[in-house]
Amino acid sequence: MKKLLIELLKKYYAQISEKWIDILLPLYKDKLTETQIQAFVYSSLNTFIDVIRKTDYKEADQFLISSYNLFSATNLNLLEISQIFSQGRFAVLNSIELEASAETDPVILLGFLDDLIEQIYARYGMLHQETKMKEIVLDRDRLASKLEFDQQYLKSILVSSDQAIMVVDENEKFIAWNKGAEKIFGYKEDEIIGKPSKVLFPAGEKYVKERDRIIEDARKIGYTSIVETERVKKNGEFITVRLSVSRLPSTTGEYVGRSIIIKDHTEYKRLQAQIDQSEKLAVIGQLAAGVAHEIGNPLTSISALVQILQRRSQDQFMSEQLVNIKENIDRITRIVRELVDFSRPPSYETNIQDITDIVKTAIGIVKYDKRVRKVKFETDLKDFLPGVTIAADQILQVLVNILINALDAIAGNGTIIVKSRYDHENIYVEITDNGCGMDNLTLEKIFDPFFTTKEVGKGTGLGLSVSYGIIKRFNGEIKVSSTLNEGSVFTISLPIAET
Repeated sequence: MKKLLIELLKKYYAQISEKWIDILLPLYKDKLTETQIQAFVYSSLNTFIDVIRKTDYKEADQFLISSYNLFSATNLNLLEISQIFSQGRFAVLNSIELEASAETDPVILLGFLDDLIEQIYARYGMLHQETKMKEIVLDRDRLASKLEFDQQYLKSILVSSDQAIMVVDENEKFIAWNKGAEKIFGYKEDEIIGKPSKVLFPAGEKYVKERDRIIEDARKIGYTSIVETERVKKNGEFITVRLSVSRLPSTTGEYVGRSIIIKDHTEYKRLQAQIDQSEKLAVIGQLAAGVAHEIGNPLTSISALVQILQRRSQDQFMSEQLVNIKENIDRITRIVRELVDFSRPPSYETNIQDITDIVKTAIGIVKYDKRVRKVKFETDLKDFLPGVTIAADQILQVLVNILINALDAIAGNGTIIVKSRYDHENIYVEITDNGCGMDNLTLEKIFDPFFTTKEVGKGTGLGLSVSYGIIKRFNGEIKVSSTLNEGSVFTISLPIAET
């Protein structure tokens, strides 16, 4: 079988190369030149022959290194590279069919070819992962060094920092209070001087014991620090803080009080939770690309086999079922492609486009969400809208963000209405839901970074903030109207492109 496949590749080398190049040129003309595509195809086929002949996948290593350098320089991701190899499989498939005979089973030949390409792609994936890991280690070391420098720099400007710096005497009364303390706790200096230190402690035995321990450590050891605890602001709000305490000695060495440095840790905790969530999303994104690859390759093989069976089948019922299978394979492929397109890094190249197709794509993506089973989508999209100057993938991101928020608002049971219209200056996309709605306080904050009404771990608070920035970048606006327990309306306006 190996010998037969080598002979087939050599015999139809020119035809396979030509077909593979013809497929890749229109798909990747924006990222690869015709010369680069030709060189890759010829090198790939030569590598396939060498690996089959010597039964050693190490023969492909130099080819993979050269390919990695090419694809990295042109920012192709793993799924796009997988598709490039899959197109090669299609190119070879035609030649396999030409050689089909009673002694030659095309299914077996195709299976052997699939295994060959899978093994070569797997080695490419390992090379890609190893290189990325080295880059991550270098970035981590660089960031750690910068963080250490920043910490030292901050220590040197402690006097002018916004941290709360205060002093209490031996009777636990405040005798000093800086601007940072005023900013964090809300008390002005003349309001707090002379008051007991317990005014900042929450009620409860836990905090009584904490205060006693701080005083004891300051008297006996000379210092103490607490990585995380709580204090109370003037308005009664609890905040998470980190604090350091140092003993103040008299001229004779006796304890006369303590200095306290407090840092508000509330925002840090919130941002850390957002960073953790972002890291999870990044890992999920990498896993999604791998899963899409694992789905795409078997589908390619199944689709190829279905095409072979369609050409050979004379039975009408069988032909109808094969058409049904092919349609479902195409549907799955389309879903994977749309999700991958949405997960790609944003493009900043703008073009004049009709936004209708982007709106339809966004609705199509959101409809894959498991929560839409009881959701009714209604659309009123005007045909032949005037063009707008936009980056399509960024507008797609905005629309998906708003639609997902609408799904959350109706809790998977309700109606989402999407309309489009235009006047002499702008085009408008209006997304309406009949969900929980928002009060005025929430409406004022929805475009603030990290603001979210969702539970911890279920929302980053960045979706609408990023969407707002994208629309502003294209000189547009997002307006929101909402009534609590009735629903919300998001209206996106974008200026019509000059022609």
